[in-house]
This record gives sequence, structure tokens and C-alpha cells, in this order.
Amino acid sequence: MIRDYLTLLALWAGLLLLGFLLCVVFNPFGFFAVAIAMGILLLSGVLSAVLILVLKPVLIRYALARPNARSSHKIPTPQGGGIAVVGAALLMVLLPAWFLNLPGYVLSQFLIVACASIGLALIGAVDDIRPLPASLRLLLQMAAVMAVVLTSGIRIFPEWMPLGVEQALLIFGGVWFVNLTNFMDGLDWITVAEMVPVTGAIVILGPMASQEPPPLLAMVIALALCGALLGFAPFNKPVARLFLGDVGSLPIGLLVGWMLLELAGTGALAAALLLPLYYLMDATITLLRRLARREKVWEAHRSHFYQQATDNGFSALQVSAHVFGLNLVLAGLAAMTLIWSSGAVQIAALVSGIVLVGLMLRRFSTPRQTIPLEVSR
Repeated sequence: MIRDYLTLLALWAGLLLLGFLLCVVFNPFGFFAVAIAMGILLLSGVLSAVLILVLKPVLIRYALARPNARSSHKIPTPQGGGIAVVGAALLMVLLPAWFLNLPGYVLSQFLIVACASIGLALIGAVDDIRPLPASLRLLLQMAAVMAVVLTSGIRIFPEWMPLGVEQALLIFGGVWFVNLTNFMDGLDWITVAEMVPVTGAIVILGPMASQEPPPLLAMVIALALCGALLGFAPFNKPVARLFLGDVGSLPIGLLVGWMLLELAGTGALAAALLLPLYYLMDATITLLRRLARREKVWEAHRSHFYQQATDNGFSALQVSAHVFGLNLVLAGLAAMTLIWSSGAVQIAALVSGIVLVGLMLRRFSTPRQTIPLEVSR
């Protein structure tokens, strides 16, 4: 684990150096912003790791996830690492926001998102220890998403669409995103492989959006969450010694969904769809297939494409590596939609992303061919 953290530290130092070099070339006045950003990234990662070390004995005692027929792990493993991840991310935003004396509307927006996330974390914590009825979970999730959507004031659809209809669609999409993030968190490192590129891309693409000002609060929270997930990553590395649990996956789904909404509100709708496209397609196609088979979609299963991949010969590390690489490509396509804002580029990027994810899903659902070795006689 020490080697993993040294690798992350070296990566952080490389990013810091790259940021300073880019400032020399493009914006000599950007050194301060780069230093603050890299400081948030580093401190949130350190805080997340420290909180995990403090909480882990308690989680081992009270929050063990025991393997079953539908799980991907083979031995009892503590869950609840999401407490540290979400807690570190929110704390690393709260402290600068408090001391920098930000405008009241920014603080109120942060408090609403933070309180909704903490509420979902509490629901997830209870559900990790003693499962709640599916209907109750859904109602509480809807309440959290409604609080965020209805107070955001963001519109992403054409003006001719009634506000009530748009808000209903956004609430439905937000609830689905919260749940699909929870559904997809079923394999070592997969949430790290998905959410680190997505949050990192939000930080980079935010200033590129056409609307002024950029979604600064969403960018800061994305940066803090990215760092906190990196602090969690060595504990979740295959074979994992700690899981996020619902206490982490539910609020992470809400936070990232809100960040993507903020990005879409700047006019970058195509980018906001491209960044989480793998999670969206894997979870949605799986849900539709299960509905077609008249299965109880609220019950645990092993039908997701990433789960099929492990049954078809992929290791957990290989699956996560594929997802991480695909997300880097999707982030590149999202950047293209901001650099070239024409409708043709938006459509081409979305179609390319759908095709690439489709090919990945097909690869995951196909058994790997193994070449038998010849045995000399």
C-alpha cells in the first residue's frame, strides 16, 4: 500500500509540474490557481486515507460485506469507505468556502448539495447494516434529488419546454443516476476507474464551457472528490480490503450527477452526457433487459456487463483498466464538443462515444478465447 501512495504522490508531483509549465506557456498568472487546485487534490486524498485508517477497525466490526452468489468478492470484506471519501471531499470544500467569505448564494448552494449528500450517506449507512425496503429508499432518494434540482435554477432544455416538465425529467434522471452509481459499484476499483476521470474532466472542461462564469463550485467539489477517491484507491485495489458501500456510492452518485447538471447548464450538454456514458449505457441496458425478462429489478443480480466480464475470463483489474481507458477517450470526445461547438461535431462525438461504449460492452459480454498450449511428449 505504501508503494501505491508513493506512486500517487509521484503522479501528483508530475501534474503539478505540468500545470506550472502550462502556466508559463499560456497564462503566467495561473500559478496561484494551479497551486490551490493541486493543494485541494493532495489534502483531500490525505484526509480520505487518514479517515479510512481511523474508521477501518469499526467497519471491520460492524459493517462486513459477506460474499453471496451475486457478489464479486470471495471473503468477508469491510464496507463503508465512502464515509471517508464523501466526508473528506465535503470538508475540503467547506473549509476554503468558509474562510474565503464566498457569496451567500454559493454557500447556500453548497449547503443544499452537502446536506442532500449527507442524507443519502445516512440512508446508505443504515442500508449497509440493515437493508431498508426498496420503496423507502426510493422515496428518500427522490427527496434528496428534488432538493438539489429544484434549488439549482438550471435549465438545459429549449425554452419552449415547460419548466415543470424539465424539472420532472431532471429529477427522474438524477434519481436514476444515483441508483446506477450504486448498481455499478460492484467490483474492485470500478468506481475509482469511472469517477476519477469524470471528476478530473469536469475540473478541466469547466473553464472551457461557453457560458460565463464557469461552474466554479462544481469544479472545486469535483477536484476534492477526485482526490478523496484517489486516497481510497489503494484500499480498494484488487483484491480489495475495503468497499465504498452504499454510504459512499449513493452520495457520490448525487454529487457527480449535480456536477454534470452544472456542466450541462453552461451549454455543454453533449460533454455532460459523454463523460458518464459507460455507466449510463451499462446500467440502462441491463435494467431494460431485466424489465423485459420481468425480473425484480430492485434485487441484487450479476447481469451487468462488467459482471459478465469477470465471468467471461477478465480479472477485476482488467475490467477496471478497460473502463478507465475508455473514460479517458470519452473525456477527449467531451473536450472536442467544447472546442468545436457546431452541431455536427456534437452529434459526431456522441455517436462515436455510443459506438465505443457499445464495443466495450460487447467485449465484456463475450467469453475470452484462450489458446491451448501444446504439451511436448
